[in-house]
Amino acid sequence: MSARLNTAQPYALGLFRIVVGLLFACHGAAALFGVLGGASGKGDTIDAGAWPGWYAAAIQLVCGTLVLLGLGTRAAAFLASGSMAYAYFDVHQPHALWPMQNGGEASAMFCWAFLLLIFTGSGALGLDRLLAGRTSPEREPAARKATVSA
Repeated sequence: MSARLNTAQPYALGLFRIVVGLLFACHGAAALFGVLGGASGKGDTIDAGAWPGWYAAAIQLVCGTLVLLGLGTRAAAFLASGSMAYAYFDVHQPHALWPMQNGGEASAMFCWAFLLLIFTGSGALGLDRLLAGRTSPEREPAARKATVSA
């Protein structure tokens, strides 16, 4: 069972990356363009250049799209994770200690999800693998072992 799950791991990671990137980009698009309920749920947008909301929304849209596509995943995830850590500690945490109390659950979850992607990379189905013409890292050691033992 573990062997089967291990072979599916890059694809599960790729799907995780796609979903997290899409959700993050949707937050940015909502705040910048008023779609999907907008910044306040009433179709509002954040004023251009307003600190920190507009910049956070721009990071969400750009980094979320890059992570969704699997293009520069680690760098985009690093910036996204940092922005969510800032959002949690500057915006939410002063109101209460725990995310359930201060409304910072989404910021905390996005922060940790992007932190994971920094270390794991994009997984399967990412454009950076396609553009670089790389094979999956799980197959490389097997190919090397076959050539070494032959």
